[in-house]
Amino acid sequence: MISAVATPADPMVPRRFRIVEKKQETADTYTFAMVPVDVDGGTAFRFSPGQFNMLYLFGFGEVPVSISGDPDKPEALVHTARAMGGVTRAFAALEPGEMVGVRGPFGSVWPVAEAEGKDVLIVAGGLGLAPLRSAIYALLAARHKFRKIVILHGARSPEAILFGDDLRQWRENFDVECEVTVDYAGGDWYGRVGVITQLVAGGGFDAQQVVAFVCGPEIMMRFAIDALNKRGVADDRIHVSMERSMKCAIGHCGHCQLGPAFICKDGPVMRYDRIRRLTQVAEL
Repeated sequence: MISAVATPADPMVPRRFRIVEKKQETADTYTFAMVPVDVDGGTAFRFSPGQFNMLYLFGFGEVPVSISGDPDKPEALVHTARAMGGVTRAFAALEPGEMVGVRGPFGSVWPVAEAEGKDVLIVAGGLGLAPLRSAIYALLAARHKFRKIVILHGARSPEAILFGDDLRQWRENFDVECEVTVDYAGGDWYGRVGVITQLVAGGGFDAQQVVAFVCGPEIMMRFAIDALNKRGVADDRIHVSMERSMKCAIGHCGHCQLGPAFICKDGPVMRYDRIRRLTQVAEL
């Protein structure tokens, strides 16, 4: 398991990657596996759970995207992106064999090593499961080092559930609790219907011995954290991935500024007690 921040010689220098696999996750979300074309000294691209890369498409621009692959399998770099803007729509249209420029990895990491000996709670809303996927891989690779592992995923509808194959596999593990809920569903859905905070309220973890990793829309994270606080989970044991409006990865452009912090440089993973005051300011 990789627990320390791993960086190449110079993350600012772009490297060429070729897409080798493309998988459509939902109507507008795709996962890409890519391999390096320019290999520096025979080394693969190493990263730590929670980090992101800047992906560059010639003629369209550059966009930050979380790494959603397994940190113990650095031979293939995996990203999951939703087609929302000009660059991500162009990225979603790529096919195996096409090239992408990659800078990184950047950013802080999920505190996997710090959670050893404790319960670990994963709370993922929508696309927020993508930045948490690498942390789940790391947790399961060292399963014996943790107590309970609880994975909670909330989606708008059954069609919007991310990584369905992975969720089924995780749920089949007898040593992992994995629950999924959707905001609304038709008559062909027999799973849970409701907001993810309901899962947090009833989750099978020890509130005094848990470390929580939370990622999703900011309003979802706010309500999830309130539910955790009501369960008795302290803010210093809650870690969130903010990922708001990142653009340059080095804190120069100011797009992702949150008070005195820059999410791309000081985050995206941040301990909640250090930013709670900032998240309460509506203008930020």
